[in-house]
Amino acid sequence: MASSLCLSPLLSATQIKEADPMTKDSCLNESLRCCKTLNQLKQLHCQITKNGLDQIPSTLTKLVNAGAEIASPESLDYARKAFELFKEDVRSDDALFMLNSLIRGYSSAGLGREAILLYVRMLVLGVTPNHYTFPFVLSGCTKIAAFCEGIQVHGSVVKMGLEEDVFIQNCLIHFYAECGHMDHGHKVFEGMSERNVVSWTSLICGYARGDRPKEAVSLFFEMVEAGIRPSSVTMVCVISACAKLRDLDMGERVCAYIGELGLKLNKVMVNALVDMYMKCGAIDAAKRLFDECVDRNLVLYNTILSNYARQGLAREALAILDEMLQQGPRPDRVTMLSAISASAQLVDLFYGKVCHGYVIRNGLEGWDSIGNVIIDMYMKCGKPEMACRVFDLMSNKTVVSWNSLTAGFIRNGDVESAWEVFNQIPERNAVFWNTMISGLVQKSLFEDAIELFREMQGEGIKADRVTMMGIASACGYLGAPELAKWVHTYIEKNGIPCDMRLNTALVDMFARCGDPQSAMQVFNKMTERDVSAWTAAIGTMAMEGNGEGATGLFNQMLIQGVKPDVVLFVQVLTACSHGGQVEQGLHIFSLMEDHGISPQIEHYGCMVDLLGRAGLLREAFDLIKSMPMEPNDVVWGSLLAACRVHKNVEMATYAAERINELAPQRAGVHVLLSNIYASAGKWTDVARVRLNLREKGVRKVPGSSSVQVNGVIHEFTSGDESHPEMTHIALMLQEMNCRFSDAGHIPDLSNVLLDVDEQEKEYLLSRHSEKLAIAFGLIATGRSMPIRVVKNLRMCSDCHSFAKMASIIYNREIIVRDNNRFHFFRQGLCSCCDYW
Repeated sequence: MASSLCLSPLLSATQIKEADPMTKDSCLNESLRCCKTLNQLKQLHCQITKNGLDQIPSTLTKLVNAGAEIASPESLDYARKAFELFKEDVRSDDALFMLNSLIRGYSSAGLGREAILLYVRMLVLGVTPNHYTFPFVLSGCTKIAAFCEGIQVHGSVVKMGLEEDVFIQNCLIHFYAECGHMDHGHKVFEGMSERNVVSWTSLICGYARGDRPKEAVSLFFEMVEAGIRPSSVTMVCVISACAKLRDLDMGERVCAYIGELGLKLNKVMVNALVDMYMKCGAIDAAKRLFDECVDRNLVLYNTILSNYARQGLAREALAILDEMLQQGPRPDRVTMLSAISASAQLVDLFYGKVCHGYVIRNGLEGWDSIGNVIIDMYMKCGKPEMACRVFDLMSNKTVVSWNSLTAGFIRNGDVESAWEVFNQIPERNAVFWNTMISGLVQKSLFEDAIELFREMQGEGIKADRVTMMGIASACGYLGAPELAKWVHTYIEKNGIPCDMRLNTALVDMFARCGDPQSAMQVFNKMTERDVSAWTAAIGTMAMEGNGEGATGLFNQMLIQGVKPDVVLFVQVLTACSHGGQVEQGLHIFSLMEDHGISPQIEHYGCMVDLLGRAGLLREAFDLIKSMPMEPNDVVWGSLLAACRVHKNVEMATYAAERINELAPQRAGVHVLLSNIYASAGKWTDVARVRLNLREKGVRKVPGSSSVQVNGVIHEFTSGDESHPEMTHIALMLQEMNCRFSDAGHIPDLSNVLLDVDEQEKEYLLSRHSEKLAIAFGLIATGRSMPIRVVKNLRMCSDCHSFAKMASIIYNREIIVRDNNRFHFFRQGLCSCCDYW
């Protein structure tokens, strides 16, 4: 092939010299068309020179154009040198043509900088650009996202009066879109007197590729209404926009135009459709389309495989890989990234090793992304030593590499090794700090996470929204309201952008810290809310026992078109339970099927709790018996707790027996049953249960409460008088009991579950941990300061009455967080309305 191409130019060159002008031109054009490589072009150039044809200006023009057409860096440099050697001998029209050819060639090759410099060279030489020049230069600017240079080119277009040229306008729209400046592109589009399919498609694709898919879809419908027939490229872009929106209905509306317009489905369109269906959750439709495609290529295989892996359908992803290995195209780097990720999801070490072997055999291990996903896979499969070996062999350890190793150690519970890796990182940016903070939060090391954040600030690393999400979560679990306010202020002062996820984290943080007002202030300011945000807000209502507020939010959410999920139903049913809203709870429970959600065991547990708290023990028992799944110890535990409140000894005994069968290690069940017997005065049964506990070596967890004063946490245990301020606390309790007695308060001695006389019961009751904490709070804090108490067990009815009396007599807000909920005591009333 090469020899025939070399011979053809030689013969043509000899004949050209003797031929008439028209034949000369035709022969030269044919010879240049045959040149596909730089060597062939050089050989032809030599023959032209030997035959003295190089002095003809048009010959040089065509030679330069041929070099630009080949569009390799070497051929472009060769063509440019040819131009530079003879530029003085050619006319300005020929120079313009050659420079345009070179600019086009450099742009086509992706050498945008060289294209721009050649345009500048054109201006220096005094060659005036024409309407062909600017699209080529703009293409070069687009390839390297040279926004500033492109703006200047746009200015030159306007100065030369070419701003109405449709081809140039389309190139400008494409340039602005690729540079991410859609408003500039839209302005050009709006100024067009004539728009063709390329104009519309360029703008639609720009919106679709960026973060504005809604505008892309809207513009597509405008295009159709304007009578412009979309091309296959248009359809691919707008389908991709629907995929980003996760809007299946919109996607199917768009797809309907494919049939209506008679567009033929090509591979690119099929790939876009499969991706859209997968991202919109229409897995079956995507797979059906994939199966119907007879000439499936690598891109299509990678699309469906990566989507399977991304949606957690790991087995389906690996099935696609098996098909590829047996009959499909050869898997590449993209394929293996998804396949190894799927192996990690399944914690399938065998398949992970098989994929790793394929990577090594096919020389793919040099890719950083491949090494990173292999590290993650081995870590998830519990093989940190293998992950470390892969990490050590990596020639280029990226941010993701270090992060994968650090996060893997934390996931495996090896915080010490995670610290070692963290301290070895050469340059720690915010990403590394975020990984470590998030890892500590996941392992419930909340105080360590806060301390690390302070260290991060000390090193001058600027926190971002990811950092603050981790810190907000840590703060919420610590239940530190002052720290929560500081976190919120820090975010506002440092201008950290609050997206939907960070705002949701702040709502949850304030709720967990017992500050529902601040939580709802954040929620009400949110301009965009997803189901997680609504769940956090409804959870806030549930924590303070505001069932009415929770159901109101739930109804408001449905009106706004947000689809509830399984977690949200748990929260709203919990709120109904805490608020005693039986009818609303039953109604909401019945709505689950309407929203395509089958009640899970957690939802049944909420309903048992709801009915049990309301005293509907028989209904709760019947619901348990009718459950489509086997009730677990938590469900029976809810019934047992309700039996204690409503003093149903027989049903409590039955529930305790079921719990003992399902979870014999739960000592709290025996303690609760003992308390139920004690409340009913069945001291023989109490003795039997407590003897059983002693034989098992189980000790009852004592009630304890803590209160924070001036940053120091003071902890109190029921009956314990070891606190250094106990003398003052005892005096304060004596004063409180006297004042409460004068106000008509009578201690509820039924809360003392011991067979002792009433005087002893009164004393024991006065030494409950939350009373000690409240008394100390009154002594140690300022008159207007709220008192915040954290209790490890459920608050007893007498302590609840005690806190109500303290709030009105001492004019203090008292917040008690027991193991079930928050109680907000203000002016003798509790937020739970005495229903807990």
